[in-house]
Amino acid sequence: MGSRRSFHTKAIVLGLTKLAEQDLILTMLSADGSQLRAVAKGARKPGSRFAARCDLFYEDDFLIARGRSLDIVTEASIVCAHVGLRGKLERVSAASAICELARLTSLEDATDAYLYAICSRALRACEQACDQVHLNLVVAAYAFKVLAHSGWKPQLDSCVACGDPAVEWFSPTSGGMLCASCARETAGAERLSSSETAQLRSLITNTFDELLCANIREGEANLLLTLAYRWATTQLDMRLKAFEFLLSL
Repeated sequence: MGSRRSFHTKAIVLGLTKLAEQDLILTMLSADGSQLRAVAKGARKPGSRFAARCDLFYEDDFLIARGRSLDIVTEASIVCAHVGLRGKLERVSAASAICELARLTSLEDATDAYLYAICSRALRACEQACDQVHLNLVVAAYAFKVLAHSGWKPQLDSCVACGDPAVEWFSPTSGGMLCASCARETAGAERLSSSETAQLRSLITNTFDELLCANIREGEANLLLTLAYRWATTQLDMRLKAFEFLLSL
């Protein structure tokens, strides 16, 4: 973008912060995968041209002017409003957990177009999910996929400690699956059945289309969501409030 005083970008609105009486600071994931922060002036004012274009989860085409401390949104046109998320607590909660992770796995001035693509697809999957079970599956899959891409991929095919292929315990602190012998020495390891281990692997290897059609029970989906939460909080070393709210539903 060089020294240009303004630039166009497509971006997903990940977060909103109130500024002064009528403004909002938008935290956004740009199409190139970098994180942006910009002020939408008057966005909280009734009737503002930004009020219905700069909400959470929106994908917009933005014209942004460079500022001294924060950039300024000068134009915004809706690309995808993800209307299927609106007014539904369970879908908003799932989308919020996804955007929370997107904020924590993207950086300013670090481009990675995959981050935008997978976030956009995960939000659409939250609209498409037929029930809470598949919503939980979508969020769990997004967490493992985006963290694996960012360098935090769990080892699932053999024991992290000794390499034994006979694994049945999952440990976020160890980095993946453990055999029974190594798990005895690891606090907090979770024992998984062979089908649960296969489902855990599928979160990374399967597409969202495949996961949305998966035949899975509520208890299994809840377990996968819990494992995704434990994996994310361990690797990011941060509390995930939106994810915690989703788990409470």
